[in-house]
Amino acid sequence: MADVTRDGLLRRLVQLYIGLLIYGLAGALQVRSGLGLDPWDVFHQGLSKHIGLAIGTTLILVGAAVLLLWIPLRQLPGLGTLSNVVLIGVSMNASLAWLPHVHAMVWRIADMVIGIVLCGVATGMYIGAHFGPGPRDGLMTGLARRTGRSIRLTRTCLEVTVLAVGWLLGGTVGIGTVLFAASIGPLAQLFMRIFDTKISRDRRPNGPARWRTGRRPPRTPGADPRTSAAAHPAIPG
Repeated sequence: MADVTRDGLLRRLVQLYIGLLIYGLAGALQVRSGLGLDPWDVFHQGLSKHIGLAIGTTLILVGAAVLLLWIPLRQLPGLGTLSNVVLIGVSMNASLAWLPHVHAMVWRIADMVIGIVLCGVATGMYIGAHFGPGPRDGLMTGLARRTGRSIRLTRTCLEVTVLAVGWLLGGTVGIGTVLFAASIGPLAQLFMRIFDTKISRDRRPNGPARWRTGRRPPRTPGADPRTSAAAHPAIPG
């Protein structure tokens, strides 16, 4: 049983760090396309032009600043949160150093589409590893919980704000921004199902009885559903 647990932890760690590295590569591909970035990277790129730092370095600094906002929201970071702050920015800078500059529109479109798809893959991998949300996702969930607003409304307000500020600072907004906004939700949902390590553990043979994610757990005879732990799931992160 200890070997199974150890193997499961190793798989989750490998998945987490590969996912974060791919996330940085995905962002770099979108930068190289020049056809528009996701809202947060529009902000990172615009800010980087004014402070004279690489976009990946700016991403790290913004992530650290956002993490400080978790304190009044009483959010607790996980290993994935802290790794997210540093590793995505490092990966983006390294990827931009070796990715070629392309000028033909067909290659720019290819960079854009591949970058968006890889972002969906990376999101599924690092969230599916269950080591805590990224700093920006944690800010979103923390604000939603404290204000009583929906996740959808909170995320929309945050991303519209950083997009507008980033555009004013000179970040790239274009068809890639629109395509990212329209496709990242379905892509992330698809790849989260594929890479969800909790579902994988539920399917493990010869293990203890478990239920799969998304299904109601069996009720203990005589238990009051209004007071059971299953009736009050914890907020992730």
